[in-house]
Order: sequence, then C-alpha cells, then structure tokens
Amino acid sequence: MAEEDVYRIALGLVPGIGGITARKILAFTGSAKAVFSVPRKSLLNINGVGDMLADRISRKGIVEQAKQELDFINRKGIKCLFYGEDEYPERLIDCYDAPLLLYMLGSVNLNGKRILSIVGTRRPGAYGLDMCKHLVRDLASWSQELIIVSGLAYGIDHCAHKSALENDLDTIAVLGHGLKYMYPALHREIAGKITEQGALLTDFASDNKPEKNNFIRRNRIIGGLADATIVVQSGHKGGALITADLASSYHRDVFTFPGRVGDPASAGCNRLIKTHKASLIEGAGDVAYLLGWDPEPQPEKDNQIKLFREPSEMEAKIIEILRSEGNLSIDVISLKCSIPVSRISGVLLEMELTGYIRCLPGNIYSPAG
Repeated sequence: MAEEDVYRIALGLVPGIGGITARKILAFTGSAKAVFSVPRKSLLNINGVGDMLADRISRKGIVEQAKQELDFINRKGIKCLFYGEDEYPERLIDCYDAPLLLYMLGSVNLNGKRILSIVGTRRPGAYGLDMCKHLVRDLASWSQELIIVSGLAYGIDHCAHKSALENDLDTIAVLGHGLKYMYPALHREIAGKITEQGALLTDFASDNKPEKNNFIRRNRIIGGLADATIVVQSGHKGGALITADLASSYHRDVFTFPGRVGDPASAGCNRLIKTHKASLIEGAGDVAYLLGWDPEPQPEKDNQIKLFREPSEMEAKIIEILRSEGNLSIDVISLKCSIPVSRISGVLLEMELTGYIRCLPGNIYSPAG
C-alpha cells in the first residue's frame, strides 16, 4: 500500500470528520499527506473545518494509529477502498454523504450489474420470513448476477443473507462496527459464510465497537449501495424505515410488501405505501418489472428443500429431538445434545442452509417440512 494510503486512513480516523468534510479538505490540500503538514490556520480556511476539527487533525499520534490500522488490514486480508478509485462502489459516489473509505472482508463486485438491499424488523412474524425467503428465491431465478445487501441484524436481515446463500447469490453484510468485532455474536458463523460468498463491509475502522448510533450511520451505505431498497416487514419505527428514507433521498427506488391492517409488525410498510414513499410489491415479478429487468425469467431452479446429502449422526439426532419435542431454543438443543452453544450454532446454521431445519425469531428452531 502506498504512503498516501496511510494518510488517507489517518484522515478517516480523525474523530468527527465525515465524508463530505474529508473530501473538501482533500480538494483544498491536494493530497491526504498534505492534510497533516499544512498549517493549522490554513485548515481553518476550509468550509466546515472549525477549531475543534483543526485541533483533531493536528493531534500527534493519528498517523501512527493509521499505521497500526494498516497492519491489521494486511494481516486480516481486508481491502481498503478509497472514494473515487476503481473498486469503490459507483452507486455510493452518487450519494452526497458517501464515506471517504470502506473496509471490505471478502470478494465481491461492489459495482455489480444488479444490487438490491433487503431490510426489515428484527422481530418478524412467519409472514415476513416467508415473504423474504420467497422473494430472494424468485429473484435468483430472474438473475444469478444479483447481489443482496443487508445489515446482518436479527430477523429479516439474517433471513435475507441466509436466503441469498441458499440460492447461490452473493450477499453483502454492512456492519455498524469495525472488523475486529462481530455483532450480534450469534451471527459469526453466517458472517464467515458471507466472506466466502460475498463480503462484510464497513466504513468503521477496526477498533470501533458496535454502538447504537453506528447502526443508524451504516444504514446510509445499505440504502446507497443498491439500485433499490426493499422493506419486507417493519413496525411503525425502526432502522428499516430509516434506510428507506435514506434510499429515497438518494433517488433510489423503495419497495415494500403490504401487511394486514392493524398488524403492528407491518405498520411501517403500510405507512410507506400510504404516504407514497414506497411502491407496493407482491413478489419478485413486481421488482423486476419496476426496475425494467428482462421480463422473461431464467428457467427456475429446483427450489425444493436441499436434501443433497444424508444428515450426519449429530444432525439426525437434532432432527429427531425437534420432531419429538417441537420447537426448541439453541440453549435447550445444546443441553440435550451435550454440545456447547459455540459449536452447536455452526451445526444448526449448516442444517438451515441444507434445509433440514428452520430458524424462527428468537433463535428458536423447528424441523423443516
């Protein structure tokens, strides 16, 4: 990595600096390295740079911190994507508040032909989960070039990523923290699979912990990275609606499924439709039509449960337990199988992807079929 890149990382590490101000500073100084050598009074001539920000830029140690960040990036195989460079997402460049840099773990074309964001409540009902699964499955039949973006949260986000993996689509998880962390911790297994069939993406440096405001900030990337945002199921407030508003501000399409009148879990979706902030959809065909995709879908794949191999002894035991005792939590399954939760979670994820079991809200598992 070139010396200039160290200073670009350093600029991104300045507390309180945003993409807009960072780009103004770069336009004024001509290079990231120059930012840290120009006189403080010169920085104050830049619109948006006040005394506090100028002091932070001039603070000793920030370049050294950037070098430590670079060492972490190199050791973990993380790509650092800078605004305006070839691999940086072109769709984000069109957004007024695009981040100066992105950290990516995995391999995916962020400028792919078709990218959709799918978001929703962390506490979906069976209706929302079924809509999400069927949507991704049917979208995959229209285009295997499609990339699914979401936020790796509980509920609809998890369902969108998992359904993309099941249907051999690349998927991008946009995180609200640095890549030293994983939140929620229970999604570590699926995050590993996403790095093999997509990528983890964040604009937070590695030391940034998962904090509430970070997740609001990351929503702008979910909304800006895609051609359209689909809200599957949402209450009257929440992160999915914030993402929808951001996507709309970037002049991107917003789609949503209608819900039953009076159902709190779909109140946000119904309001999006009622206020003309989102187009009503009933399935993948509506999405394809509204986005102007080729009206003739590719031959549908066999979307039956993927029992392409016999279950292992452990998997067979879990299936037998669920069939005899009904829906169970991961903790109860762990106790009955005498296997630690940290190990059983990986087994359960593999069984989900294979189609042997279903994961319900609250990490409750049931036998498939």
